[in-house]
Amino acid sequence: MKQIILSILYLSLILPATAQTFSAEYSALVRKADSLYESKDFKGSGYAYTQAFNANKGKGASTDRYNAAFAWALAGMSDSTFFQLNRIVNVANYYNYAQITHDHDLNNLHTDNRWQPLLDLIKQNKERVEANLNKPLVALLDSIYNDDQSLRKELDIIEKKFGLGSIEVKECWSVISKNDSINLIKVEAFLHKYGWLGSDVIGVKGNSTLFLVIQHSNQTAQEKYLPMMREAVKNGKANGSSLGLLEDRVALNRSTKKVYGSQVAKDKETGLYYVRPLEDPDNVDNRRAAIGLQPLADYVRRWQINWNVELYKKDLVWIIEKERGK
Repeated sequence: MKQIILSILYLSLILPATAQTFSAEYSALVRKADSLYESKDFKGSGYAYTQAFNANKGKGASTDRYNAAFAWALAGMSDSTFFQLNRIVNVANYYNYAQITHDHDLNNLHTDNRWQPLLDLIKQNKERVEANLNKPLVALLDSIYNDDQSLRKELDIIEKKFGLGSIEVKECWSVISKNDSINLIKVEAFLHKYGWLGSDVIGVKGNSTLFLVIQHSNQTAQEKYLPMMREAVKNGKANGSSLGLLEDRVALNRSTKKVYGSQVAKDKETGLYYVRPLEDPDNVDNRRAAIGLQPLADYVRRWQINWNVELYKKDLVWIIEKERGK
């Protein structure tokens, strides 16, 4: 499954995060690649990704290379697919064995004699990364993570098939909400016993799972654990970028303007996405960079939003009115 999905943190879990800033040309070409992918022009999408990497002296975000691999796979061009996958495995040390072996869009690679050696390298990366972790706690959080993400990964497909206001989507959200409540009980018990452990103990995925469950919880829990997460960031036990997302979610619950621009909504009338009310739009990228987040233009392109701060400021009154009318 191409990694443009509803859970905005999921990308940082499967691939190493990067604070690298890319040029406007690179970002524009990746937006083009995303658009071509969505229109099912997979070969065109793959070529657009290649153009983006070439425009950046052969370098690119790991998530973009992962998406490029999917485009080439669906286009039936296995050589290009393996080139991108080997790049993230050998250069970016990709290690999510469960993720890559369960992505059905890569099934046509399973009979290729290059597939098993690739999996072996991923296993080696995984073993190296997890060698000194607390295995029982990792397993516990991995189970919680799977419960958090499983239906969310399918929600976009259900929405496209049945419609945003469909019974199927509402039923899916009902199950997700139930799972979130159960996961919150488990994570609260974990935090009460162990505190906010760092990735050196529970791994990147386990550490981010703590945040995910809090991010997807009710307002009371979010506000309760926000100070704990702030302290964890100060002590190097949580990501500043994740904290930024939680700060914006709490601001959303309080109906105040967001600080980092992480909250995106869909206009029911036009079907287009927009950035929810944002504090001081001119300096949002400075704030995002300070906590390790990519520029807002790069972040929102996954929703096909072309970020233009001047236009946004002109539309802000309209956006606020729209939010109040919900």
